[in-house]
Amino acid sequence: MIDTDAWLAAIETSRIATAIAGSLWLTGLLSAVHLVGMTVLTGGAVVSGLRLTGVLLTDRPVVDVAGAVARGMLAGLAISVASGLLLVASRLSTALSNELFQIKMGLLLVATLVHVMLYRPVSAGMAVHPVVRWTTGAVGLTLWVGVALAGCAFILLE
Repeated sequence: MIDTDAWLAAIETSRIATAIAGSLWLTGLLSAVHLVGMTVLTGGAVVSGLRLTGVLLTDRPVVDVAGAVARGMLAGLAISVASGLLLVASRLSTALSNELFQIKMGLLLVATLVHVMLYRPVSAGMAVHPVVRWTTGAVGLTLWVGVALAGCAFILLE
């Protein structure tokens, strides 16, 4: 059986975690990188979600808009996850017990699953009913914006 407390303590006291926690400069840099990643991810979700709901870029095919932002969203997700792991490493046990952090991580998991399993197929040009397309766009948009807002709340109310 894995000793979770020992595992968390090992991460929190690792050289990289203590270096980041002890450096305002590194923390600020990683926070900026995390914010850029979240901006790219959420921005792509907003553009494609608004296209699916028929609010934005209605003169463009859904598949073109979704395809154009897909790589950006993936890059934003990778940047956000990597920088977020580094930022939270020195306080992992505290973060894991924080309700706002749990909400953010839960929304991130659900948003990613919905995006891969539902959003991508619907936006890939498959013939779907307009209500399904609109609902998928609205749900995806809501989830990704929820991830960003939960992250803001975690930082501001921590």
